[in-house]
Amino acid sequence: MGIIFAACQLLVTKKQAMTTFEDNIAREYRDLANRLPTKALLGKDLSDDEYQKAFDEFYHYFDLSNEQVFLHQRRRISKATWNYWRDGIRSNIRRPAFARAWAEISETSNGDFSELRRLIAVDFKDAAKQ
Repeated sequence: MGIIFAACQLLVTKKQAMTTFEDNIAREYRDLANRLPTKALLGKDLSDDEYQKAFDEFYHYFDLSNEQVFLHQRRRISKATWNYWRDGIRSNIRRPAFARAWAEISETSNGDFSELRRLIAVDFKDAAKQ
């Protein structure tokens, strides 16, 4: 009985640690989203000046998104959390300001963001099949 109880406690502790970890990443995303232009999050175009002022935040967004993909690949997050994050990444990359920033960043980042590049490439392949 003691071994079963200890194993159950270990599983509960692991689940709580994963939830705390996921919550910290989600908090990081919310903090970053607060610094991005609301127009960009709503799918509206940004003026060149607005885009340039927000460019660093877009870079940080793609860096965080790449980390989220990496964490999924390493099974550091739950499947449910990954589904939410993946859907959010897909939704954002379709917004004009994000797409513009991704085009510029992916072209000049010397192969960085490899995990995110693979996710986006799969999405474009799937879209082309439809």
